[in-house]
Amino acid sequence: MTLRVDVLTLFPDAIRAYATTSVLGRAAERGVVEVHVHDFRDATSDAHRSVDDTPFGGGAGMVLRPEPIVRTVEETPGLARPVIALTPSGRTFTHAVAHELRRLEGFTLLCGRYEGFDQRVLDLVADDEISVGDYVLAGGELAALCVLESVVRLLPGALGNDESSVDETFADGLLEYPHYTKPVEYRGLVVPEVLRSGDHARIARWRLAQSLRRTLARRADLIERRGGLSVDERALLDEFPAVDVPRDNG
Repeated sequence: MTLRVDVLTLFPDAIRAYATTSVLGRAAERGVVEVHVHDFRDATSDAHRSVDDTPFGGGAGMVLRPEPIVRTVEETPGLARPVIALTPSGRTFTHAVAHELRRLEGFTLLCGRYEGFDQRVLDLVADDEISVGDYVLAGGELAALCVLESVVRLLPGALGNDESSVDETFADGLLEYPHYTKPVEYRGLVVPEVLRSGDHARIARWRLAQSLRRTLARRADLIERRGGLSVDERALLDEFPAVDVPRDNG
């Protein structure tokens, strides 16, 4: 099945440029995803193609008018559902939400600008609202690309190795363990011996221990969300008490 994602934006070239590169570009070539980009300025009816106006009640900035966005949603053939508005007040986008979206046949992302959407856009055509974090962006394009890439890379066939999307940060509610590659020694820092041992069972235990330890140190809330540490996980931390990156003293 091919995932269809529609993106409504004032800057279609920004979406298209990134969606044709790297993971998204390869996924599209393999038929894993279809990204359809729509400029809702095309749905305007005045000579200036106006999409914004001053807010009722006063205040700084401009607000996106409802007509062109609602018209684009209602009149675009085959537009994917649900329609998701990218807003600061939406539910927080997480790895779990990415999995939720990748199970769909498709979805549409609405990219805001200026001071945001006229509330009637959200009332009339938005099925959901998502926020990518507690910070402010100039528009929803970067947020849309974050959502799009996070979801697409979870789809079978999107990556060169499907296991890459399973064995990574947040996949099991933990931060990912540290990675190493060649050379074995660099500036006095040596790759941990366990990773060079060939003992795959011990390597797996070491990696899980480092994920647990890193998550405890940096995102203890994720451990709490999992219900705390199990007896087996505490035993792993005892087996591998700290990330050991020996220095080459030679």
